[in-house]
Amino acid sequence: MSYLVLARKYRPQSFEDLVGQEHVSQTLGNAIKTGRVHHAFLFTGARGVGKTSAARIFAKALNCEQGLTPQPCNVCQSCLEISSGQGLDVFEIDGASNTGVDDVRDLRENIRYLPSRSRYKIFIIDEVHMLSINAFNALLKTLEEPPAHAKFIFATTEPHKIPITILSRCQRFDFRKIPLPLIVGRLKEIATAENIHVSERSLGLVARRGEGSMRDALSTFDQVIAFCGETVGDEDVQGLLGMVDRRLLFDTLEGILGHDSRRVLHGVRRVDELGHSFRQFCRELVEAFRSLIVLKVVPDPEGLLDGPPDELEDFRRLATSVELEDLERAVTVLVRTEGDLAGSSFPRLALEMALVRLTNLPAGREVAALIRQMEDLQRRLDSGASVVERPVMTKPERPAMIKPERPDPGRREQVVAGGTNAQADSLSIGPGGDAGDGRHGWQDLVQLVKKERPRLGGVLEHGRLLLLDLPNVELGFVDGSFHLLQMQGADLQSAFSKMAEDFYGQSISLKVVAIKEQDQAVVPPSLAEEREARESTQRNRVRDEALAHPGIQAAQKIFGGDVVQVKSLREGTDLEHKDRN
Repeated sequence: MSYLVLARKYRPQSFEDLVGQEHVSQTLGNAIKTGRVHHAFLFTGARGVGKTSAARIFAKALNCEQGLTPQPCNVCQSCLEISSGQGLDVFEIDGASNTGVDDVRDLRENIRYLPSRSRYKIFIIDEVHMLSINAFNALLKTLEEPPAHAKFIFATTEPHKIPITILSRCQRFDFRKIPLPLIVGRLKEIATAENIHVSERSLGLVARRGEGSMRDALSTFDQVIAFCGETVGDEDVQGLLGMVDRRLLFDTLEGILGHDSRRVLHGVRRVDELGHSFRQFCRELVEAFRSLIVLKVVPDPEGLLDGPPDELEDFRRLATSVELEDLERAVTVLVRTEGDLAGSSFPRLALEMALVRLTNLPAGREVAALIRQMEDLQRRLDSGASVVERPVMTKPERPAMIKPERPDPGRREQVVAGGTNAQADSLSIGPGGDAGDGRHGWQDLVQLVKKERPRLGGVLEHGRLLLLDLPNVELGFVDGSFHLLQMQGADLQSAFSKMAEDFYGQSISLKVVAIKEQDQAVVPPSLAEEREARESTQRNRVRDEALAHPGIQAAQKIFGGDVVQVKSLREGTDLEHKDRN
């Protein structure tokens, strides 16, 4: 005699045997009692939750020889034939194999004839979403006005693929996934009937593998019995199903929450040594973090978490030592890692890096709390509390050129620069070259040259005006500098002399000299150096005012951060604050 698998041997034979679908059983039973039986039904839901079994039970209830009843007798010829799938007036059609319009036409021809010996001709079409559009169209008229002796029961896992015109002609029943405790209870009944010795922990592992499907759980249980025999051990079940030992899972979980990178890496090594799937291990970590989140937000998680009481107590202990924000971030990282592991060439490395990242994540802070602190800070600033008066920023005045006295030829201090005598203390502004006169000032001349000859103007900005005693003009540049080499060229000297003569209204005599490095401190600064000094003073002033502002100081106190950069809104420049506290 051939072996009958558990899923078929213990298939539900009445509405009372349907586990986890009480809403369907009650509705169909009341419809039979009141005589309000619709002509077309649509059973939807995940695989293995009882759709086809419910269709057979409903067919037996309608055609039972004991009369219309929500509790078929299961002993009459009609019930026995339907239970074995051999009912003369109950047609079970596979929608995946009979998808064409010709198959539906054959059905329409068959439906015209009265049932041979039952009350109704019942057509059960499984996986009805696989029918073609033409087949659905051919079925429309029959569904809308069927003969009184015909009933249709459609079953599908994908109701969104069924045309709305078909859906509108059916009563729809959505089958739910079966909760884990109900699957465990059913497995326990079957284990007792089969004389199998198995712990409740192992039954929980088998039920969890079913993922809400009773048929999948029974198929897994069949596999476990075939491997273990009449005595089932917990370790055998874990090894057979490729599931990670809960002790190893909790050890890794504690390593993540305790920021212990060594511990989590050791856990990954153990997973590899035991031959478990890294992706499966990552999934179980995701489920573990989900349990922690549920326990964190729901005081009484009954119905939301599945597992033995001692395991839930361990989760509850871990949940008290971690913040909700950290758990949410961990789930985000692990979910992304689980997807990456599917196509990764280095799955162990990918998992290790994800877990190390989790152990080194800084503690999160609640965004709502930060927003409240910022709003409080804004209210205090608006009310003027602890606000000091900011100093008025004035535009720095340009330092005026000092007009020294005419030097005494008998006591001129010489500055030796590259073999040329440069009079450091003999800077003289001759007639028409007074530094106080903006029109004829040196800076005005350089700005004019810069507009017309940008290259020449850029060189002059780095020159030091040693003598301006018209017609004599003496410029100094740092010895060996690029600007000295440029200004020593005849073309630039000729261009400058021509523009200076036009500016001053008289001929000039230009002299370019080199300044040694040790003599730079005793000669006047260049225009570029003066500009840099002014900008540096401005940057320091803006930085000091920003750091002294009470709003900035309060923000630093709240967030515990450092001021990295200060930007002047007036000038639009970025001022780096190097001195981090």
